[in-house]
Parts: sequence; structure tokens; C-alpha cells
Amino acid sequence: MGEIVKKNNLLDNAIRKIKDFPKEGILFYDITSILQKPEAFSYCIDEMVKTYENTGMNAVACIEARGFLFAAPFALRMGLPLILIRKKGKLPGKTIEKRFVLEYGEDVIQIHRDDIHSGDKIVVVDDLIATGGTVKASLELLNEAGAKAVDVICVIGLPFLRYNELLADYNVQTLIEYDRE
Repeated sequence: MGEIVKKNNLLDNAIRKIKDFPKEGILFYDITSILQKPEAFSYCIDEMVKTYENTGMNAVACIEARGFLFAAPFALRMGLPLILIRKKGKLPGKTIEKRFVLEYGEDVIQIHRDDIHSGDKIVVVDDLIATGGTVKASLELLNEAGAKAVDVICVIGLPFLRYNELLADYNVQTLIEYDRE
């Protein structure tokens, strides 16, 4: 199992670790088990609020799809609008998009153009940060749309995949980190 480098027993006990998923050699950190434990889920939202309650954020953005689960209650508690970052073709309104490279190909993410206001200070929420590629593309998309997105908060961080190098220009927070698979 992964060695915990940023400890939190409540979260570690709530996170299901699944060996060889989605393929052999991978240890999958399953956040859905947090949702089965209201105390752990509540802890996540409480910590996000504590981290950002006096920072002047204007909006919360979240990455499809598991990021929605944590960002929605966080945004509601903060009294802030929620911006969905979705895969291409999932948003019905006028969108702007960002194409980015993945380990084995590329992907496109979109946001509704009307959801971003010039100068908005936005925090991006996701469930887990691994290599940081999708998070970086999300931050770039928001900034290209006129926002000031420099903050990220994720429930789980996997620093051994070196997301901190890719996101060196951004403030990345995690609630728990695992050192290796």
C-alpha cells in the first residue's frame, strides 16, 4: 500500500485502496468510499472551507466528474458560484475549450463562456491529483478566459507522480498524500 506522507487517519481509513485497477501494477485510491462515511466526507468539505474561507475567492471550479462531488457542497457552503469543467460536448451553451496532451493521447475540456467573469479569483477542486495534466489545463483554460485561477485543492495527492513540478506556478493543497503506489 502507498506510504502516507501527509497523514490523516480519518481519510486514510475511509479511502479504499484497490490493487491492479484499472490495470496491473496500479494502486487505485477510491474516493467513493469517502462518500460512504459521512464523517470523512464532512471532514473534506470542512477542511476546504477552512482553507479558503477568507481568501477572497469569487468562484469554485471543478473537474469532471468526481471533482463535482466535493466542489458542489464546498461552493454551497462558501456561497460561491460553481463552474463545471467538462469534457468536450457535454455543455449545452457557448463554450471555450482547451486541448491538452495526456500520457497516451490528448483530450479537450470546456467551460461555459458566460460562467467566467474577468478577474474572478477561482479555486479549482478535484478528487485526486496525480500527474497534474488535467488540473494544469483547467487552470490555463480559466486564466485564458480572463479569470485569476492559481489555487487548487484536492482530497488526495500523489506527489510521487510529480504534479508539483508541472504545477510549480500554482498553489496546490491536498487533504492527504500518498508517497508511492
